[in-house]
Amino acid sequence: MSPSEHIDARIAELGDWRGATLARVRALIREAEPDVVEAVKWRKPANPGGVPVWELEGTICTGETYKDKVKITFAQGAELEDPARMFNASLSGSTRRAIDLREGDQLDDVAFKQLVTAAVARNARG
Repeated sequence: MSPSEHIDARIAELGDWRGATLARVRALIREAEPDVVEAVKWRKPANPGGVPVWELEGTICTGETYKDKVKITFAQGAELEDPARMFNASLSGSTRRAIDLREGDQLDDVAFKQLVTAAVARNARG
């Protein structure tokens, strides 16, 4: 299967709010950056499906699913401006920033797409 097919399968496998949330995040990433490349990384026995990853000139973000949340981690999030204060997790690190989405949370589509676009611009700068 291709990475995109693996992500499709993961979304279908979840079959709950987490799958719907991951699908929505994926759609927003694709809207913000139509040339995005999907990958699946970090497969291991505890997580044989791996972690969905979106890349364009480097890693944009990952989409991990847990029992109580979907965690969208921006690889270079600490370098991104976040005027809408989307980042609510992994705030103390020097590199990454994350958005933890729990059941019922509403994602600000416009602000999220701005973060994706900013991450791609940051990747392009190197």
